[in-house]
Amino acid sequence: MSLKSFTDYLLIEKNYSVLTVNAYKNDIQSFSEFIKEVYQSSSISHVNYPQIRRWIVSLVEKEISNRSINRKISALNTYYKFLLKIGDIELNPLAKHKALKTSKKIQVPFSEKEIESVLDYLQFDNSFEGVRDRLIIELFYSTGIRRIELVDLKLTSINFQNKTLKVLGKRNKERIVPLLESTVKSMHTYLEFRRKLERIKDSDKLFLTKKGIKIYETLVYRIINDYFSIASSKVKKSPHILRHSFATHLLNQGADLNAVKELLGHSSLAATQVYTHNSIAELKKVHVNAHPRSKK
Repeated sequence: MSLKSFTDYLLIEKNYSVLTVNAYKNDIQSFSEFIKEVYQSSSISHVNYPQIRRWIVSLVEKEISNRSINRKISALNTYYKFLLKIGDIELNPLAKHKALKTSKKIQVPFSEKEIESVLDYLQFDNSFEGVRDRLIIELFYSTGIRRIELVDLKLTSINFQNKTLKVLGKRNKERIVPLLESTVKSMHTYLEFRRKLERIKDSDKLFLTKKGIKIYETLVYRIINDYFSIASSKVKKSPHILRHSFATHLLNQGADLNAVKELLGHSSLAATQVYTHNSIAELKKVHVNAHPRSKK
C-alpha cells in the first residue's frame, strides 16, 4: 500500500489539514529510512515492536523531546491502524505501546490588566497596519479563535446584522462565534482603511498586509509578540496565549465549561479542561478570602 493512499485517506476521509498530513508523511518516511538503514528492509508494513523500539531509542539519543517522539509515534500508529482497516496487516505492532512520559506545560495567560494595557492604553498608529493590528489583538481576546482560523477569515465570515463570525476550525468544522459591540466597531474602522489600499490581490480575505495579500501566520505571531512585549514580562507572548487568556478569564467570571468548549471549537471537554488550571487558582483565592473559617 502506497503512502499516498494513506495521505489521501487523511485528507479526504478524516479531513486532516494539509499541514498535519505533511507532518505525518515526514514522520513515516523518517521511520522508513531508519528501517532501511538498520534492517535493510524496504517495507515498514510488517515490522515488529522491537524494531520500532530501537527507532524510539535512536530518537531519544538524538535528544529529541519526549513530546516530539510521542507525536512521531502517533503518526506511525495512525498509519498502522489504516493498514489494519484496509486489511494489509493483521496486527498493529504499536497496539500495546505506551506513550513516553512528558512534563505538563502550564500556559500562563495574560492578566486582565496586561490586556487592558495593550487595548486601552497602548498607542496604535492611525494607519492601516495600526488599525489592523489592534483589531487582530481584540479579535483573539474577544473570540478565542486560533491563529490559522484568523488567517483564513474571509470578508463573508462576518455577519454584521447578527454580530457573529463564522469560523472554519480543525477538520473543516464550522462554528459561529458572537462578536462584542466594541469588536464590531473596530471591524468597521479596519474595513474603511482596507478599502483605501491601492492594490488588493486576495480580495476575499479579511486580513491583509499593506501590499494587499493575505496575512500570514508568522506576521500574526510577530504582531502579538511585539505589542505584548511592551505590556508583559511573560516569557511566551503568542496568539495561543491570547486564546488561553480568553478561556481562562471567561471561566474566572463563572462561564459554563461547555459554553467555553463551544466557543473554542473543541471536540471534547478534556481539551477545554486544560484551561481550568488558572480558574481553579482564582476560585481558591476567592474561597480563602470569603470563607468564614479561612482566618482560623
